[in-house]
Amino acid sequence: MSRFKAVIFDLDGVITDTAHYHCLAWKRLAESEGVHFDEAFNEQLKGIDRMGSLNLILAGSSRSYSDEQKLALADAKNRHYQELIATMSAADLLPGAVDALAAVRAAGLRIGLASVSKNAFTVLERLGIRERFDYVVDAALIANSKPHPEIFLTAARELGVDPAHCLGVEDAVAGVASIKSAGMWALGIGSPAVLTQADRVIRALDRFKLEEYQ
Repeated sequence: MSRFKAVIFDLDGVITDTAHYHCLAWKRLAESEGVHFDEAFNEQLKGIDRMGSLNLILAGSSRSYSDEQKLALADAKNRHYQELIATMSAADLLPGAVDALAAVRAAGLRIGLASVSKNAFTVLERLGIRERFDYVVDAALIANSKPHPEIFLTAARELGVDPAHCLGVEDAVAGVASIKSAGMWALGIGSPAVLTQADRVIRALDRFKLEEYQ
């Protein structure tokens, strides 16, 4: 019998790669505020929510910003991002994503999504996989961003599964920390040298083998 009753996936960098679109949108905003933005800076934003990412960027500006100005900038970035993801389709699914979801379903486990992206529902619809998830956390209702465990604990609660019986799948350091803080088993997607808190790390979901994590 499997020790897991549910698998909870992150979205960006695990099932699809919207990181490029986020990068383009943040880069345009940063440069409009006179802040240098490169790939290294973008890596710092992985797993961080919109306002958290904005604050990291604006910390590099010589200006001070009111809460209203910050909200306006965050909205501008999101509008640009939404324009970019409007072109997404099933072709944007990462290798192995559909097979991994199918394997979890075939094993009789529940499937959840725990993404800090407030556009997660839109992205899932564009990818054509919304119906594959039993529960998708609404990031707009989450008070604490990763690495806080709230989003994974919410997913487990709504799936009706004890966190100890959940496997979390993440590609970001903050995300893996969130999984572990929630008391779950963590499967990292990426580099073992980076995702040091994960219980196991694989390159991508095309290496996903549920039977090896039981």
